[in-house]
Amino acid sequence: MTERRLTPEIIRRFTVDGEPWLSCDDCFARVDEYVDRMLADPDYDSPAMSAHLRGCGACAEEMATLLDLAARDAGVDPQPVLPRLGRWCQG
Repeated sequence: MTERRLTPEIIRRFTVDGEPWLSCDDCFARVDEYVDRMLADPDYDSPAMSAHLRGCGACAEEMATLLDLAARDAGVDPQPVLPRLGRWCQG
């Protein structure tokens, strides 16, 4: 079994401010609309979604996958949104 050490980045993720609070279920229910809005307007933001994605790697990964698929399907360049995506999906 591989032992994982608590790095400063992992500690930061556990202590990130989660306000306004949003559950994973709420995030999954809203992620489709959030991705569509971000692709239509790269400056669009939802404070609750952003807070949740900063602290939840699973939801951030789901959002990244959906963003990639939606951008390809719509023929939209996801490049304007990618800097924000990288901030959430740092592993």
